[in-house]
Amino acid sequence: MKKIILPVDFSKHSEYALETAATLAKKHNAQLIVMNMLELSESIFSESSSDKQEEMLFMLASANKTFESFLDKDYLEGIDVVPMIKRHKVFKEVDIIAKQEDADLIVMGSRGHSNHDGIFTGSNTEKVVRHSDTPVLVVKRKHTNVDFDNVVLATDFSEESIPAFKKASNLLNTLGNKITLLHINTPHNGFRSTDEIETKANEFLEKADAKDWKDHIKYASDYSVEDGVLNHSKRTGAQLLAMTTHGKTGLSHFFGGSIAEDVVNHSMLPVITFKL
Repeated sequence: MKKIILPVDFSKHSEYALETAATLAKKHNAQLIVMNMLELSESIFSESSSDKQEEMLFMLASANKTFESFLDKDYLEGIDVVPMIKRHKVFKEVDIIAKQEDADLIVMGSRGHSNHDGIFTGSNTEKVVRHSDTPVLVVKRKHTNVDFDNVVLATDFSEESIPAFKKASNLLNTLGNKITLLHINTPHNGFRSTDEIETKANEFLEKADAKDWKDHIKYASDYSVEDGVLNHSKRTGAQLLAMTTHGKTGLSHFFGGSIAEDVVNHSMLPVITFKL
């Protein structure tokens, strides 16, 4: 791991993410690029009035001062930290920067969702998870130990998920010691018999050239994939959850939903996502 991207808004959840990212950067000798995205209107840049220019300079100076204070942490000592201020709050830009920098990982803090969030609200973390081709690690609380001894990687054994599985297995092998490939059997559309699941799993491992993963597979049954993943992680003492996501947007996302985003919203464990 060479580079980690960390978008921040200076909240306590950003501090949780900063400390987690710093611990990972120190462990893997990686550079840490810390991004803050300002919400500046286009008028500030398009209008040439002195008032607009002064407003822009004031906001940039204020952001720089806050950034300096936010990064004044003892645990960042010895880490190559690069602060970066972006002028607009466009969350696709996080993935663009990650690609430009050839980053290995994006780390984000998240508050998650309550049951009272509106259907059009969405979280900034969801937007990054949905759009990012770079793996995204989401944390919701303080994590100073990143020696993930027990990692759960959820899968549906679909052929389209093989590239994401390969990407996930490569990164997770550097992050964790024990990795379980978990399949959740539900009583609804995706129900399969034990024989059908094993056949599907064997076909998946064959096509993924990953026969050595056969002993790492676990099956669980639940009423939804989200509940199955969360309940299994609780039973087995998992320390990190890994999910693949379709990166759906617009109406396809509204009607199809995203299991990965549901797990990100409701899990208190760190969750890392890999886009299909």
